[in-house]
Amino acid sequence: MKLWFVEPRTNVFVSGVKDSVAKTVIDYLYQHCPPESGVMIFRSTSRPPGYEIRTIGPTKKKLLELSGLQLVIETLKN
Repeated sequence: MKLWFVEPRTNVFVSGVKDSVAKTVIDYLYQHCPPESGVMIFRSTSRPPGYEIRTIGPTKKKLLELSGLQLVIETLKN
């Protein structure tokens, strides 16, 4: 995974390769990762909004889709 993606946080991967390679790697992960993996994957796409977020299993951060735009919900700690 770390050969094709950057891991800024544990189980959060950001694609650094062409769309076709990223899609192949993501498809492989969906076939081989257990549902409880908690993996969040970001990859660039050629269509708006320019990225896609995919998950495998429950993740620490929640996703929200707003008008077709995928967003990660961040909470502020006081």
